[in-house]
Amino acid sequence: MSNPLKAAFIFVAPNGDPKKDRNWVITEGVELLSVAVSNYEQAEILAPELVEKEGIVAIELCGGFGSAGTARVAAAVDVPVGAVRFDIHPGLDNVSGDKIFS
Repeated sequence: MSNPLKAAFIFVAPNGDPKKDRNWVITEGVELLSVAVSNYEQAEILAPELVEKEGIVAIELCGGFGSAGTARVAAAVDVPVGAVRFDIHPGLDNVSGDKIFS
């Protein structure tokens, strides 16, 4: 069997602290690190660290990241970056993260 995919899911949460608000889910085919950040800037700093230090080869972003936030994280790394899409996000008072963090 081949090695499992090492991926990260980054989500925006009020006062999210990527140093402590993180957890691994490990299955036979995927090892997924879920990490909270409080804004786009934290995600831009975090993403390259995950690639370099954790061996992450794919990143998925939560729906709180709008198009601008997704582009910022994608520009920070050389691995595929995908995103769950919401035009408005229920966890961010029904607005896009682009409106809050850009």
